[in-house]
Amino acid sequence: MTEARDFQNALKSGRMSRRDILQVLAAAGLTMTMLPVGRAKATDGEVIYFTWEGYNDPGFHPGYTAKYNAEPEGPVFGDVEEALTKVRSGFKVDIVHPCNLDLKRWREADVLQPIDTSRLKNFADLFPGLTKLPYAQGDNGEQFFIPVDWGNTSILYRPDLFDVKEESWSMLWDERYAGQISMSADATEAVSIAGIVAGAKDPFNMTDEELAKAKELLVKQKPLIRFYWDSNSAVEQALASGELIASTGWNSSVVALSGQGVNIKFANPKEGIMSYCCGLVLTKDAPHVDKAYDLIDAMTAPEGGKWLIEAMGYGHSNKKTFDLVDDKTLADRGLPRDPTVFFSKGIIQQPINDTERVQKLFEEVKAGA
Repeated sequence: MTEARDFQNALKSGRMSRRDILQVLAAAGLTMTMLPVGRAKATDGEVIYFTWEGYNDPGFHPGYTAKYNAEPEGPVFGDVEEALTKVRSGFKVDIVHPCNLDLKRWREADVLQPIDTSRLKNFADLFPGLTKLPYAQGDNGEQFFIPVDWGNTSILYRPDLFDVKEESWSMLWDERYAGQISMSADATEAVSIAGIVAGAKDPFNMTDEELAKAKELLVKQKPLIRFYWDSNSAVEQALASGELIASTGWNSSVVALSGQGVNIKFANPKEGIMSYCCGLVLTKDAPHVDKAYDLIDAMTAPEGGKWLIEAMGYGHSNKKTFDLVDDKTLADRGLPRDPTVFFSKGIIQQPINDTERVQKLFEEVKAGA
């Protein structure tokens, strides 16, 4: 009973990654679909915030805690497909935390309601480029997505083990380090990176010829890959031990590994670093709408943004947040003092129109087809 209770508590708090959960379930002969999707505290009336592991920390929304002397309910999902499937099947939540790459699918699923920005005191301070990302707004200017956290996808590498002459996405195809390289198991990300290396005009929506070149590159890369990752912790552990010397990854891993004393760098590829933005959407059947607006305000406030930058290493959507963080902290996390300049130079990840085709391509690569 103690082990079961520990597992349930870790699952609810977000301390377990999707890979960790699957390993425990497999040992018990279970699957994700056998887990109950009910809420942890169904009777307390708090806003229900459906998010990624680690993002239900009180530091992210101090204003909400101060107002209600309580925390939001924080069920977690392992990936956006899981989250969307549950919401479409009737799982009652107020706020969900997808990223801009997934907005098209959430909008098309017809599970969202527009957000009244006049009820948000921090909306005017958000970076306009993030509030107007594709599918963030409706045809008549309705706001369906409130940006909160943004970050970069790049190459985490060990400079003490990887002889780098020039930072480039092609580092992930360096044959000198066969068996010591990793890529995300996310098809859209992996194929887009291959598209960048192949010189595609738009790596997120490639022509047939460009997709063929991207597949050729991924097939060529496969013998170099130690594993395709779906867990931050797995990548971090492998980089720390030296099992890996280079992998795609995110800002948060720089903070985690540096804190462990690991010699780690986050590349700024010559082709451009990839940036993405995640934020909040309001479900059509949200049971606690007023508290949902309070949570959105708390998470877009500079105080929540300061925690996000310092604790997790990601950028924040509120301009005023950057006035609260010192230069060294920003530099250590690879974040600029003026994000508007940064946004203009990077590659903002975009929704992929033909996701099924891209996923099929990547599955063929992994299967050796």
